[in-house]
Amino acid sequence: MKKVTEDELKKWMEHVRIYANNGKVADYIPALAKQQPEINAAAFYHIDGHCVAAGQTKYLFTLQSVSKVLALAVALMEHGEDAVFSRVGLEPTSEPFYTISKLELEKPSKPINPMINAGALAITNMLCGANSEEMVGQILQLIHKMLGDTSIDYDQEVAKSEYESAFLNRSLCYFMKQNGVITGSVEELLDAYTKQCAIRMNIQQLAKIAAIFANDGKDIHSDEQIIPLYYARICKTFMVTCGMYNASGSFAIKVGIPAKSGVSGAIMGVVRDSGGIAVFGPSLDEKGNSVVGIKLLELMSKHYNWSIY
Repeated sequence: MKKVTEDELKKWMEHVRIYANNGKVADYIPALAKQQPEINAAAFYHIDGHCVAAGQTKYLFTLQSVSKVLALAVALMEHGEDAVFSRVGLEPTSEPFYTISKLELEKPSKPINPMINAGALAITNMLCGANSEEMVGQILQLIHKMLGDTSIDYDQEVAKSEYESAFLNRSLCYFMKQNGVITGSVEELLDAYTKQCAIRMNIQQLAKIAAIFANDGKDIHSDEQIIPLYYARICKTFMVTCGMYNASGSFAIKVGIPAKSGVSGAIMGVVRDSGGIAVFGPSLDEKGNSVVGIKLLELMSKHYNWSIY
């Protein structure tokens, strides 16, 4: 498969940056509303260890829903497949990521998959730890190992802003607690979840995480199996079926790679046998996906023939 060069990536980014005018920065989380829509960055981390990047590559952004993939990996490693999927389902949905209606319709009323907010909250509830710091610490520990960088942490301002405005997620938690899907303190869980979503890094770091998934969970440089092969494949499968919110179907047709987006404007994509791509652009479409990121991935997938289909 043809390698992505830095010059090519810069060319693609220059071509798509104008699409930022077609979206809107997320404003329901006050701290995210401060982001400038014209900021953009992209990186491709090849599985041979070579990384190319373009745009504002040193800019630090929060993972938001991209963190759901990492939380799922940790939960699977801590508890195993059977325990995890006794709490969350395996099916995609056409509903928005914040939906509560499916919880009312399903019997038992567990979330339909781990990529919607309800499912992600149920997964975070399974993380080992006596408090929220220890729970989010399990995800950070995995990230530190993947990146070889123990300085990665969560953005305290964003975490606080999300926690104080998490009214809908509180509703999801209380509904699930009433039905026995989650246990313990709702406030402790929300504190852990908002800190998880506020984990912060730059574009090259996110691309490296994506590359490890492209490498079937193995470290790019040492070949150490950081995430067991089977669990890495489960995570990638959910990225295909549910990773782009309720635009996952159209994304599969137009781009065709496992990917996960977040409302910060981040997208992490996995290119089989090649590497990981990360894109950041905080201007979002109506589904909650980065307009610059989606357009970049559409063009690059078509040019490099990335689609797994």
